[in-house]
Amino acid sequence: MLTREIAKTIVLETSLRLNRNINIMDEKGIIIASGDTSRIDDIHEGALEVLKSGKTLIIHSNEKGVWRGAQPGINLPILFQDRIVGVIGITGNPEDIKELGGIVKMTTELMIKEKFIASQLEWKQRTKEMIIEELLKGSPSYSNIERGLNLIGLNLTSPFITHIIQLTERNITNQSLTDKIEGIIGEKHGLVGFISINRMFVAFSGLTQQESDKKLRSIYLELKKLRLKFRLAYCTPFQSMSKFNQSYIDCDLALKITDVEEDLISFAEVEAKALIYKIDHAWGERFSNRIVNKTLIKFADTLEAYFKNNLNIQKTANDLYLHRNTLIYRLNKIEEETGYDPKVFKDALTIQLALWTDKKLKSEEFIK
Repeated sequence: MLTREIAKTIVLETSLRLNRNINIMDEKGIIIASGDTSRIDDIHEGALEVLKSGKTLIIHSNEKGVWRGAQPGINLPILFQDRIVGVIGITGNPEDIKELGGIVKMTTELMIKEKFIASQLEWKQRTKEMIIEELLKGSPSYSNIERGLNLIGLNLTSPFITHIIQLTERNITNQSLTDKIEGIIGEKHGLVGFISINRMFVAFSGLTQQESDKKLRSIYLELKKLRLKFRLAYCTPFQSMSKFNQSYIDCDLALKITDVEEDLISFAEVEAKALIYKIDHAWGERFSNRIVNKTLIKFADTLEAYFKNNLNIQKTANDLYLHRNTLIYRLNKIEEETGYDPKVFKDALTIQLALWTDKKLKSEEFIK
């Protein structure tokens, strides 16, 4: 527990504040950190006495040389979880530094405790991210997942909902953001971790739909409050841990096929569009080539607004800052040039599918 790294930090922090030499000895009485680096790795017999008795040892100037490797000063036991883990020595006249001893001892023990807590949190988070990595595999090892869950004391129960948070700009550490989101979900109802530099995985476990909706809203508002630039996609609820891989794929696709300005995306709301991205390329190309022409491409933005407004002409005209008659002219022009009337649901659906397919094909060409 009392490592050389921690001991060195303690010596630097306390020596600067007290302007005195500090020595840290381990459980074997070996000096592992000191303001006087020449003393490192020496045996400190005064520390051995403290380790043996469990009591503070004061060495006066007339006792110099009685304890090998020790100088006049005070040597105090360092306690952690009711066990002596080392000794801290302050060099100087015992009468001058007597009152400082208790403060230095308390400070040292607090620093060790903080380091321990930080290391535990780091270990726990690494375990969570190992579990997430395994869950997202096509063929996960459920024994490894169960082992990891047992280590952190977490039990995942259905229903599950996967969320992906894509970050582009932030001024907060991974751990701080993870802690905030875990605080919203609750320790026993979720799994949170980074799966890449700017992508977070968040899973809800064992929550009702109402509870999930409430926590999702809270996470969204917290991300806004932190002034982060992000996009958050979430899947439909599922019952089996074997579905985590597919749920992640769904969230990833939802991010890819929606406008970059949308920051909260439900896969359920874009599932119809997502189906287009799963069809055979040749079939999609044949369908797109038959329907999509120059007129549809020219009025694609108009149609997008029209479909978004559920074929409502007046709302669409208002959104596009068009006169109602101008919009009707465009819709009639589309019918005339394509044979499909956007004002009729069946024809509108065909046009929408064709435009989605065309966009998918163009994105595939761009990737190539």
